[in-house]
Amino acid sequence: MSDVHVAAIAGSLRDESYTRASVRVALDAAEADRDVTTDLVDLRALDLPVYDGDDDDAGDAADLRERLRAADAVVLGTPVYHGSYASPLKTALDYCGFDEFEEKTVGLLAVAGGSFPTATLDHLRVVMRALNAWVLPHQAALPRVGSHFEGGELVDDDLRDRVETLGRRCVEYANIEPDPRTFEAASNVGAE
Repeated sequence: MSDVHVAAIAGSLRDESYTRASVRVALDAAEADRDVTTDLVDLRALDLPVYDGDDDDAGDAADLRERLRAADAVVLGTPVYHGSYASPLKTALDYCGFDEFEEKTVGLLAVAGGSFPTATLDHLRVVMRALNAWVLPHQAALPRVGSHFEGGELVDDDLRDRVETLGRRCVEYANIEPDPRTFEAASNVGAE
């Protein structure tokens, strides 16, 4: 694989974010191939007001969309909030659509202070499938995340391997041939 560009959205606004640190691990693994470039989209650095359909180009929305369109694959990272993904990521995704995600490879990562964050990953998978993205079967879930970091570094070998595998799979499948259109995709008005 050559000349692959992987972007990642860190869907947390916290300064000491486990999500951002975990996404960085995935991007570092993707960059292990010398022909791969990455872009960490840190939502703290973007002005993205709550989405308003009457102003879908507010703040830094155009910059966000441009950065995602430039990617061959995207990692979506989120903390778990009330069993789902965080509102900063939801707002960012609301500014995007088929132009940014259709037929694009997407990897999913969720971190939780508590138990296994599978529902959050399922919610993101549904959103990405609605945009006709190709979502990797491999996903990274980090439960009880605070106990797996020391000094800002992910120290649990099994979780680190899972996150690094996500980054490598984003590169490996970045330019996968999309599946034939399904009935659902053909019926999805926005996809046409």
